[in-house]
Amino acid sequence: MRRMFAILSGVITSLILAFSGTSPVLAAEGITQLTWFGHAAFRVVTPKGKVLYIDPWLNNPMNPAAGKDKDALAGIDKADYILITHGHFDHVGDSVALAKKTGARLVTNFELGSNMAKLLGYPKDQMGFDTLMNIGGEIRIADGEVTVAMVPAIHSSGMQDPHAGPNAPDMVYGGNPAGFVLMIKDGPTIYDTGDTAYFSDMKLIREQYHPDVGLINVGGHFGMEPDMAALAAKTVGVKLAIPHHYATFPILTQNPGNWVKAVEKEHIDALVMKPGASIEFKGRKQVK
Repeated sequence: MRRMFAILSGVITSLILAFSGTSPVLAAEGITQLTWFGHAAFRVVTPKGKVLYIDPWLNNPMNPAAGKDKDALAGIDKADYILITHGHFDHVGDSVALAKKTGARLVTNFELGSNMAKLLGYPKDQMGFDTLMNIGGEIRIADGEVTVAMVPAIHSSGMQDPHAGPNAPDMVYGGNPAGFVLMIKDGPTIYDTGDTAYFSDMKLIREQYHPDVGLINVGGHFGMEPDMAALAAKTVGVKLAIPHHYATFPILTQNPGNWVKAVEKEHIDALVMKPGASIEFKGRKQVK
């Protein structure tokens, strides 16, 4: 009876959280969970329960947990690592507030991390040579459960300086833009493109890392147009492709439908996630 009551209580709690717009960490041991919060913001929960946020602009207008009189960080109590692909505001996002709340360590390029500490107040003791890196390098985090490779991206990476004077540039150096490959022990290998344009050397990412899942920017204008984003999914050889970085602003592609059609012609599964939704993996395969 106690066990039944506990199960029912857990289900009710999950439903309450779901309808309140929060996104609790629900992954069971041995399961990798991937959640999209809209725009380019993702969370990965590893099979051993480590929590990684990528480009956490959680208060973006697509996130159901954000909006007027709502703070998307309110329901978050755990983050172990924050990974940032480049310095633009929509990728740095809420990382400083999230780091101060959770103690998460910062994974990004050395220059961006240094400027985030000095200008934005990211805690200096939550980054270091164990987490700051550059393109071509790999680091092991989460007690060795996750290997992170920083891979090239063709984009820009200026970071806004909130202290800039009237005669000073608004943007400071944010290091090189990048993508990430996350190799998760007993889980999938995930490639996040960041905001890159298509480049033919994506084939090297395929040859070196064999990613299972591609988080592909499809919004155009500041990144890949849908047809080139479909080519990116093909070139890196992913089994499952998930679009992001679209519809947040009027200037971006509003609907990924054409991208989905192009991807599926290449016999790649395309999954359009709803903001706030999660999918799970057992080993390298998606749990359906």
